[in-house]
Amino acid sequence: MEGGQKIRPGRAILLAFAAALFIKLFFIDFMITQGRSMLPALKPGSVLVVNKAAYGIRVPGAGIYLLRWAVPHEGDMVVFYTPLGERAVKRCSTVDSDGSFYALGDNDLESFDSRSYGAIPPDHVLGKVIAVR
Repeated sequence: MEGGQKIRPGRAILLAFAAALFIKLFFIDFMITQGRSMLPALKPGSVLVVNKAAYGIRVPGAGIYLLRWAVPHEGDMVVFYTPLGERAVKRCSTVDSDGSFYALGDNDLESFDSRSYGAIPPDHVLGKVIAVR
């Protein structure tokens, strides 16, 4: 910094908070699973790391993409909003030419998925699961 200026601790905390919020809104998020629809891949309580920018940049809270550079591919594990407005994590199955896809749980017997509610539009996708803990 010029002239020996120092960043005040309050300002540093505010900048760190703003950077973390920006990253969480647009790039990386953490989620905890509930239910048994993705057994054995995901157990209830698993922590997911979600790449929110895997398919593009979403407008926070608007449910649309500002920029989209990809759509989910068969086999991707994605987080999305169901037609009922609930957040879900499932594996992509068939992908249509418009980017819509069928979301299927790994546990057929306990999964409420596209077999019940149909295809998921690409604008409903929140991100791709990149790590499970």
